[in-house]
Amino acid sequence: MATKKIKKVLLIEPNYSNKYPPIGLMKLSTYYKNLGGWEVTFFKGDLKMFVIERIADRCIEEFNYIDSTIDWFLKRDEFIEYIKTRKKEVIERLAIERSDMELILLAKLDDWKNYYWKGTWKDNPEWDRVGVTTLFTFYWDITVETINFAKLLVKKKKDLMVGGVLASIQPKELEEATGIKPWVGILGKPGVLDKGDTQIIDNLPLDYSILDEIEYKYPMSNAFYGYMTRGCIRHCAFCAVPTLEDKYIPYIPLKDRLDAVREVYGDQKDLLLMDNNVLASENLKDIIDDIVASGFGKGAKFVQPDMLEISIRNLQNGVNDRAYIRKSQALIAEFYQKLKPMKGDESYEVYKVMARYHINKLSTTKKENLIAAYEEIKDIYKRHQHPVPRARYVDFNQGVDARLFTEEIVELLSRIAIRPLRIAFDDIKTFPSYNKAIRMSAAAGLKDFSNYLLYNFVDKPLDLYQRLRINVELCDELNVNIYSFPMKYHPIRKGKDDAEDLSHNRDYIGKHWNRKYIRAIQAILNSTKGKVGKGITFFLEAFGNDETEYMELLEMPETFILYRFFFKWLDEKGSMGTDHWRQCWSHCMNTLAEDEKQLVLDIIHTNTFYKEELEAVTSADALKLLNFYTNYRKDIITPGTELYRLKQEYDENPTIQLRRKK
Repeated sequence: MATKKIKKVLLIEPNYSNKYPPIGLMKLSTYYKNLGGWEVTFFKGDLKMFVIERIADRCIEEFNYIDSTIDWFLKRDEFIEYIKTRKKEVIERLAIERSDMELILLAKLDDWKNYYWKGTWKDNPEWDRVGVTTLFTFYWDITVETINFAKLLVKKKKDLMVGGVLASIQPKELEEATGIKPWVGILGKPGVLDKGDTQIIDNLPLDYSILDEIEYKYPMSNAFYGYMTRGCIRHCAFCAVPTLEDKYIPYIPLKDRLDAVREVYGDQKDLLLMDNNVLASENLKDIIDDIVASGFGKGAKFVQPDMLEISIRNLQNGVNDRAYIRKSQALIAEFYQKLKPMKGDESYEVYKVMARYHINKLSTTKKENLIAAYEEIKDIYKRHQHPVPRARYVDFNQGVDARLFTEEIVELLSRIAIRPLRIAFDDIKTFPSYNKAIRMSAAAGLKDFSNYLLYNFVDKPLDLYQRLRINVELCDELNVNIYSFPMKYHPIRKGKDDAEDLSHNRDYIGKHWNRKYIRAIQAILNSTKGKVGKGITFFLEAFGNDETEYMELLEMPETFILYRFFFKWLDEKGSMGTDHWRQCWSHCMNTLAEDEKQLVLDIIHTNTFYKEELEAVTSADALKLLNFYTNYRKDIITPGTELYRLKQEYDENPTIQLRRKK
């Protein structure tokens, strides 16, 4: 009886930095594994290196077939390096002369090197299907590059699928750039990929194992991810949700999906839900009941399971060898590093086992060796596992709608381990609803908030200051913690009046903003690590005592913002500090002719300070002012300048730091 040929699917996330794993690809992995007959591989990273590693593994496989008396896999790093670099000295490290088949092996090594460098691999694609996910529109360049590379990896171009956020928002543009027609929206119907199949891909449990196939580690880990609703009842001008999820689905049950994940991949500490407007659901009580039944009620605790035991079990069961070889090896290596300082018998025993089975490096680690090594060290490992119960948290990460708050809704939210509660405050005009939502939540015992503040859209710069200050003052009044996260607006499509597509980069400037103001906000947030928390003294120091001081900060040279306490120190020494800039600024704004003043402001607000721009300035006072923006920027980081020397002197004994008072 002929065996069914295994087909291969490669799932790719472009190599940008992002917090959250690709939920769509995790569902697709489950889909293909449920189909049977598919081998699934996930990759995020350098695709050229991925190809080189695949070729190196095929080369090693052929070497082992020709001469099995030598374990060529132990030289995997050298095979990869040689195919990548073609350096002859790498061949010496392979020690092929040990084999009686030396000449044949050298010829084969040359063949595989040429297979990569002559591009022959492009004529023999490995994958039956390839799926590429997409994210933000400002990742345009890397996304297009990834899709075009993926075309080389799939046997038939029609079997390259592109989906996700960017693909759904700009399908025509992406097709023009790549020749691939993307999928728009979610995979919410049966049979969309394979006719006759009854699975609804968007409702499938996530395959968490694929996240361990790659080197990249997502900052938001050890959490269940998912949706309990889809879509949104709003149609905000800045939002892509109506395109991505055009129909509001009020309830998608959760518990069975989480139980399926727990059974195979182990329990996760937190629950991160990506719903776009969960409070709009008429089934909110069912959603909350489901969350509580899933183990995330108020006060819920989490005990870390034995992930090494789970990883080895999944290796034995053939769940995902590529993932669990990497994960098991990493866990054992991490365990050894913890034992190492103890320098006892246990540390030495683990070291001997790792050396004997060649699992001290991932590149030399084999599945069967990991399983054997685990059997020898598991008793030692378990003796050192003492997990402490930790608080669980539920996070509606996309935020909830302040306009929908009622006493009943707040009571429901207070039943789950929600922390933080995220309430969007994108427009100062929504203050009445926002204020009511915060106060109702605080009265119900919800004390931790992490709220998004959109700026650079249709708002004015003062609006951001007002919203930030409102949050700080609410913290003090209600004794709660509100972390404000200012989020710079980026368009999701090219505007009809735009000369270039500003959705493909991060250069968009709102009509009430300018590049200088944006850079000033970013410089301030640099000192607050991107968020603004409680503490009015801290806030006033960072953003100004009032709106006038805040607007002055926006105009201030970026160098003076980044090193504000150093320049205040210079003022105290009578040197050229912030007060000198302030005096010069005030003088120019009050005395320059209107056309000269506008020219100076245009130069400052574009934040470029090109030579030809500066040459157009004739006023000595204006040039003196602009000197604060140009020379100071260079001098503070240039050894040998007086400003650099003074900065070194200050750094040895800083007098002030921007910090919250305890």
